[in-house]
Amino acid sequence: MVRRLKSLATRAGREAEGLLLLEGTHLLQELLKGGSAPEEIIATEGWLQRHPALAEQCSGARWRLVTDEVLRAALTTVTPDGVACLSRLDDLPSVPSDLEFVLVLDRIQDPGNLGTLLRTALAADVNAVLMGGGVDPLGTKVLRASAGALLQLPHQRFGPSEAMAIPMLQQQLKHLGALGVQVVATLVPDSSRGDRPSPYWDLDWTLPTALVLGTEGTGLHPELQACCTHAVTLPHSARVESLNVASAAVPLLLERRRATMTATSQQFG
Repeated sequence: MVRRLKSLATRAGREAEGLLLLEGTHLLQELLKGGSAPEEIIATEGWLQRHPALAEQCSGARWRLVTDEVLRAALTTVTPDGVACLSRLDDLPSVPSDLEFVLVLDRIQDPGNLGTLLRTALAADVNAVLMGGGVDPLGTKVLRASAGALLQLPHQRFGPSEAMAIPMLQQQLKHLGALGVQVVATLVPDSSRGDRPSPYWDLDWTLPTALVLGTEGTGLHPELQACCTHAVTLPHSARVESLNVASAAVPLLLERRRATMTATSQQFG
């Protein structure tokens, strides 16, 4: 059991069994909220006593009762809360064909940053997230940092190597542009780009939009930037060279939600 769960915490183990490891009560609740059911639950007697109603919702799953010591040895969580579950990878939401708002992430490396980006994307009603390489979005650290956002948020990851990821993501951006989606690069305020980026509030966010964010440190890959039809920036004090990618994404993603809500309220008075 310990060896199997440790294996499922890796990408290779996950893909070999077609199962996703979710550690903790909150991720189990998020899985159920997204309309999926766990295939298998690994829990302690103490957890069952504390969560009888939640256990009843999962009555169709296979159950394995283990000790706290086994869970601590098997999971990546430092202090497990008594439960882990396995769900089918095929049950994750698939990317829809009709895309009104897409978040495109270029080689995000930090699990905390990616987790925050995914959680914010879910809050902003993003239709799908496209990722070029970077950290594994279904790894246990990202799942915890995102509070399980990908259990409800459709995504597709290209790569994992940069040599594979960039051309594939480039093709996707060109396809979105051909469909009439405005593909928006996010650049730092002092960008040397020929046509200076506009403040993000000048963009018409009510149009179908793909927001493209670059990796920490080096920013957006030049070949991806060349595919963008628009460029925006988030003005800030010159005392800071650039903002953390996850921090910068919050006002940008939520501006889309604000703009569409405002347009709707104006339409219906």
